[in-house]
Amino acid sequence: MSQLDIVGKSFPQIAAREKATGETKFVTDLVLPRMLCGQVLRSPYPHAKIISIDTAKAAALPGVKAVVTFQDTPKIKFGPRSEDWTIFASDKTRFHGDEVAAVAAVDADIAEQALELIRVEYKELPYIISPLDAMKQGAPLVHEDKPGNIGAEFKVEAGDVDRAMDDSYVVYEDHFYTNQVYQAYMEPMSALADVDLSGRVSIWTGTQIPNMMRMTYAKALGMSPDNLRIVVPEYGGAFGGKMENNIHLIAAVLAQKSGRPVKLVNTRHDDFLAGNPRVPMHFDIKIGATQDGILTAKDVKVVGAAGARLVYSQVIVATACYRVDSLYRLKNVRAKGYTVYTNSVPTACFRGFGNSQSTFVLESALDELAIQLKIDPAELRIKNGMGSNETSVHGWKIGSSGLRECVTKASKAANWSQKKNNKTPFKGIGLACCNHVSGNRPFAREFDGGSGIVRVGKDGRITVFHGESDMGQGQNTTFAQIVAERLGVTMDMVNVAQVDTDISPFGLGSFATRGTLMGGNGVLAAAKDAYGQMADIAADMLKTEASDVQCRKGMFFVKSSPETKISFQDVASEATIRHHGAPIVGTGFYQPPTELPDPDTKKGNISPAYPFGCQIAEVEVDPNTGQVSVTNFVAAHDVGRAINPMATEGQIQGGIAQGLGWTLMENMAYQDGKMINGDFVDYIVPSCFDIPDIKTILVEPIEPNGPYGAKGIGEPALNPTMAAITNAIYDATGVRIKELPVNPQKLLAEIQKLGKHVKG
Repeated sequence: MSQLDIVGKSFPQIAAREKATGETKFVTDLVLPRMLCGQVLRSPYPHAKIISIDTAKAAALPGVKAVVTFQDTPKIKFGPRSEDWTIFASDKTRFHGDEVAAVAAVDADIAEQALELIRVEYKELPYIISPLDAMKQGAPLVHEDKPGNIGAEFKVEAGDVDRAMDDSYVVYEDHFYTNQVYQAYMEPMSALADVDLSGRVSIWTGTQIPNMMRMTYAKALGMSPDNLRIVVPEYGGAFGGKMENNIHLIAAVLAQKSGRPVKLVNTRHDDFLAGNPRVPMHFDIKIGATQDGILTAKDVKVVGAAGARLVYSQVIVATACYRVDSLYRLKNVRAKGYTVYTNSVPTACFRGFGNSQSTFVLESALDELAIQLKIDPAELRIKNGMGSNETSVHGWKIGSSGLRECVTKASKAANWSQKKNNKTPFKGIGLACCNHVSGNRPFAREFDGGSGIVRVGKDGRITVFHGESDMGQGQNTTFAQIVAERLGVTMDMVNVAQVDTDISPFGLGSFATRGTLMGGNGVLAAAKDAYGQMADIAADMLKTEASDVQCRKGMFFVKSSPETKISFQDVASEATIRHHGAPIVGTGFYQPPTELPDPDTKKGNISPAYPFGCQIAEVEVDPNTGQVSVTNFVAAHDVGRAINPMATEGQIQGGIAQGLGWTLMENMAYQDGKMINGDFVDYIVPSCFDIPDIKTILVEPIEPNGPYGAKGIGEPALNPTMAAITNAIYDATGVRIKELPVNPQKLLAEIQKLGKHVKG
């Protein structure tokens, strides 16, 4: 590959100045003429029959312009995967926080007063929170048409698991639990909806999947997708949580009924009650190995709590069943997954998408195997890790793998061998690895690729259009770098347009760590098209052939005579004149070499690239309290070529911070079926004082399918963190953590059982 000027260099986010100075316009900052304030009335019970709803007093309150319930909606069941949603509860509420009614008023105070005037008569019903209890005979049914509360089942098997287990030298078997946690994005969910005179609905919202959302919402609203527009302004984070949610539809229904724009912004408490947090899961794992440490078989059962709606939980449970199998050279695997309805908030996507849960379990189990075999945990990973140009048990074609290098470099940077062999009481070091995807073919069954439009104006300014979504991770900056590199211009000449389904190309959005590879390849294809058109005109102006011109740093020059040159702007101006005012417009798309998995065997190459990583944590445990402090962290990640090293390192550091919170402090707690810590007073997230020094190491094997050799990094940054910390806790105390988050009281009790307690 020729010398790169922009790709591989660190640039601040292109929206950094506006964000730092407070100039960024989020949904909360948007104002439309005659705009109303919306608020939602939510169920106070986890499970209750609705006897009656009286909205008359609320509707009569001066300043109230609309009151809506289920009766004011199309009454259509919908959902992105399973059609078990309605915009409002109809006959009964299924979780504490379920949407019952909503109002739109001239200001927030009046809207709040109106909610208090709505009279709802409920009859409380038995509820169920635990998915294990929900599966028992006689358990209350969340949905009457779902016996046993089973929303979905998943099964996969390859090889001969039973025989391989029997032939194993060691076998480890245990139960693990990963809890429900909240994405804790900075900006709560919000939506601004407006309806024009023709009845066409526009929704401004921070969403990861504007085009996919539009398809689902069009059905819910009983309209053609052409009559629904989604616009994505800057928004404050998502981490998987900002996909389909009733808040957007409620804003739309209120706008339809009132005939005026309606803005609806969740309070943080509402966001906890009715967001889409991580799927909690129970795992039963059994794994075997030979005497020399070769993994022989893995058998797992996963039970995940969907909450009251499936959303994407069944896909997440399926992911937890088998994605991690392609981290190592496993040949015999079996998994069964059950997605179970419960009377709790619907769960869905959160960074890692099920792979984070299963990575915690597998990497804990591997440490137990290493202990039984008396093998260094790092050596065990290297011995079994997938390499470049290998195919996994599920048919995943690993084009490039930097796993071995990740383990080696992380171990060296952490001084692993010395610290592992020289024990200090209540101090420990732990290691964990991960794999992931850069795009997930089964998630959207129609296609899985990327596209782009690159427009070059008369002044040489470049505008990039895409259908993905920058939720704050720096995706627009990455796209700008890719386009600037291909066109041979500087970064200040490139602007990335706001995603608007009326204007932007159809894209699937930001999930499955797909943005850099899928979206990046899409805008790269468009940039190549635009460059070809520009090069033809530049060659004509320079009296040479197009094959003999090149553009770098904003100047076209003749390769055989570099002093013969002309500016990019001059070529753009000439192109506009020759085209009678029309700009240069490049279009392109990327079709990845992926395939839908076989419905029976589940085999199929689901992603064009697979990132890997290794993280090492050091901890100190207070033997008198059980409190755990993470004192040092090393993370080595295979990212392909890092388009923007600074942004890539930031993603890794952020993922570790998020994983630390999940491991040591975060938990959505329920009492009497109700969430009891739905705010940042009682739901604890890490502060800067909780985050240790983090050394990041970028391992860069060039990925043949990536734009300029890149892979994704968003989710792999989090996936191994939990196991790295809990493996370090084991090293410090001899206590195996099997449930997240780590409970200091339980840890202390286990330490005392082992006789390691130090009296103060």
